Amino acid sequence: QVQLVESGGGLVQAGGSLRLSCAASGSIFRVNAMAWYRQAPGKERELVAEITSGGSTNYADSVKGRFTIVRDNAKNTVHLQMNSLKPEDTAVYYCNARIATTVIRANTYWGQGTQVTVSS
Repeated sequence: QVQLVESGGGLVQAGGSLRLSCAASGSIFRVNAMAWYRQAPGKERELVAEITSGGSTNYADSVKGRFTIVRDNAKNTVHLQMNSLKPEDTAVYYCNARIATTVIRANTYWGQGTQVTVSS
């Protein structure tokens, strides 16, 4: 079994910062791409940022220049540093990872979600 456990959400004023963390554990052979998604009330889940095992990154236009995704391959963790937060960043943030449990088997896993609320 594989689990993704998130931490770091909370309530912050506009302009503030938060750091989200996600740790993968369990029967892991290799962690491939990792990502953060978010879902605001009444909206679809959207990609916020993603990072490959080699460190290449991709960001949603709405967060470019404000958010930074990093990972620690040795610890199977991924972090999302969020600066200059805006009320429209309010959402439940989900960790996502493509994880191989054997040489030939890989699945996509999701964390349980962590709430980020930005007050104006």
